[in-house]
Amino acid sequence: MKEKRKGLIIGILVAIVIALGSIGFYYWYENTYYVSTDDARVSADLVNVTPQISGKLLELNADEGDTVSKNQILARQEMNNQPDASIDQSLIRSPINGIIVKKQGTIGEIWSAGQTMFTLVDPNKLYITADIEETKLGRVRVGQSVDITIDQFDSQKFTGKVKSVGEAANSALSLLPSSTSGTFTKVVQRVPVKIQLNKFNNKILPGTNAVIKIHVK
Repeated sequence: MKEKRKGLIIGILVAIVIALGSIGFYYWYENTYYVSTDDARVSADLVNVTPQISGKLLELNADEGDTVSKNQILARQEMNNQPDASIDQSLIRSPINGIIVKKQGTIGEIWSAGQTMFTLVDPNKLYITADIEETKLGRVRVGQSVDITIDQFDSQKFTGKVKSVGEAANSALSLLPSSTSGTFTKVVQRVPVKIQLNKFNNKILPGTNAVIKIHVK
């Protein structure tokens, strides 16, 4: 009985050692060959559409979620006694091929020149913005391949490449003032890294969360 118990204890200890060794190897491998973070999100360059003149809004020809083409007429304003030669200035056109992600305005409202009426994104030019800890940034290079998981699509994998590395930490661009008190707590800073998505067929929504693994070896 004692021999069986001794053998059982030894077996349990060996299993624990193997499990701990496997966990240690996993973390060593991940930290050696990848730089990973879940502080990442889908981003897009927002394009604001604004009137050229001030006047009453007479027509709205597009809504949120609509796909529009470049130079498509999205809205029309009152001319306000301007000459007929300036009629094009009363037409509000899309500057790009894209999707309307935000629409503001109701027919009959008075809109001023330069006031944002529509916000568009080009769904073919989405990218990932990942905030990488400064202590890991030295291993990140432009052109490195990246594995991407987007929360919107659960476990589906996407791929991309490091497009650029930020020139300043997020804290340097913050509008909040730095602490001037007598106490100081050192915090690891994060630097934005832009990751270009490879070709994809999914309708990915800007602002959704992502997890990235950059191949550094």
